[in-house]
Amino acid sequence: MSDLPFGFSDRDDDDARKRGESQGSGADNPFSFAVGGSGAGFDPSQLGQMLTQLGQMLSGMGQPGSAQSGPVNYDVAKRLARQQLGANLTPVSESTAKAIADAAHLAELWLDGATTLPAGASKTAAWTANDWIEETVPTWKRLCDPVAQQVNGMWTAQLPEEAKDMAAPMMGMLSQMGGLAFGSQLGQALGQLAQEVLTSTDIGLPLGPSGTAALLPAAISEFSAGLEQPESEIMVFLAAREAAHQRLFGHVPWLRQQVLGAVESYARGIKMDFSALEEAAQGIDPMALSDPAKLQELLSQGAFEPQTSPEQKQALERLETLLALIEGWVQVVVAEAVGDRLPGAGALAETLRRRRATGGPAEQTFATLVGLELRPRKLREAAALWKRLTDDAGMEKRDGVWAHPDLLPDSDDLDHPAGFIDSVIGGGAGAFDDPLAQLAETEARERESGGAAESEDKGDGPEDTGKS
Repeated sequence: MSDLPFGFSDRDDDDARKRGESQGSGADNPFSFAVGGSGAGFDPSQLGQMLTQLGQMLSGMGQPGSAQSGPVNYDVAKRLARQQLGANLTPVSESTAKAIADAAHLAELWLDGATTLPAGASKTAAWTANDWIEETVPTWKRLCDPVAQQVNGMWTAQLPEEAKDMAAPMMGMLSQMGGLAFGSQLGQALGQLAQEVLTSTDIGLPLGPSGTAALLPAAISEFSAGLEQPESEIMVFLAAREAAHQRLFGHVPWLRQQVLGAVESYARGIKMDFSALEEAAQGIDPMALSDPAKLQELLSQGAFEPQTSPEQKQALERLETLLALIEGWVQVVVAEAVGDRLPGAGALAETLRRRRATGGPAEQTFATLVGLELRPRKLREAAALWKRLTDDAGMEKRDGVWAHPDLLPDSDDLDHPAGFIDSVIGGGAGAFDDPLAQLAETEARERESGGAAESEDKGDGPEDTGKS
């Protein structure tokens, strides 16, 4: 997947990668334009489809209810994603759905002895790639809207106050065109990702509805084809990973918001380098704009990309660390749960680690849409920390760390875990004696805070919403 022109990774970090990709075809970018100006890989039919969609959108401007609201055009995103899947998707058979339900039930039984967190899924589903797109779009909205909204708002923010009213109609058009551009890139990303993901939490986030554990049997069959383990064993292993994620997100009430909040913090810090934009505009040959390959080459130079601020880097580090802790915990818990029950579990875990390390769906999608690239080194170190904590402090104290975000290890603790483990075993041990009670207490405090907020809302008016 391309991260141009809306991939928000650090430009300094991406220079080498861009040079390496500059000779590739345009098959992975949103509009199939070749990068580098050679024209190789340009598909006129794809350009025609894009222009048709743009024309339909522009022709509907001004008509009541015709415009797609929000900073990202999700109608376009879903349509493009489904186009990549094609029309020959095989529905999930009844026997396959039953096999997945049985695998999930077995995995839950095994996990009961490996973690203090109870089952977090109330139902198990077998999804097609189309199902995955439909069920995960609400979460993608929460992830992508803050980034797209911040970028779209920059253009208006740079205008003088007296010019904003005059430019309002044009700004509305540009906003919709920005929504189309973001929707096009998101659709390309989701279309590829839907064909690769194995479960609803394959990228470490709870993308599906709360309480639903979902596996994608078609992708699992393709994934299993090149492995030595039987597909039934692979399905149970993946079901265990899905169930472990569901337990964590289902019984750590602050975790989902903490992850999404890190993305929003990143979005709030986006700044556009308009000096680079002006410099690029001075050197534009107007005739080059008629050549799609030349236009894509201009976009690929980075002048139109937001700049990464120190605050953003801190937000990305927090998000990266949190996702690494989630994935590391799941690895350790699943390894303990399956144990010797699945002889090939170690090989499967290593296969998934390599899949992530070589730029699997998680890395590519976050680099494209959010600007985050997960580092395999952090994933390995997070797993090593959880394993040492399990061995030295026990399962109850390990899971008790999730009782509050302030108890979690930070990035430095992943590099030097000994001090963190000592703090859990030593002075802070009393806080971890009953992790389930700690989680229940956290949930109770949040409910009380919500009730207090409602009372204030009723008594003091809408301006007090959210205070506690």
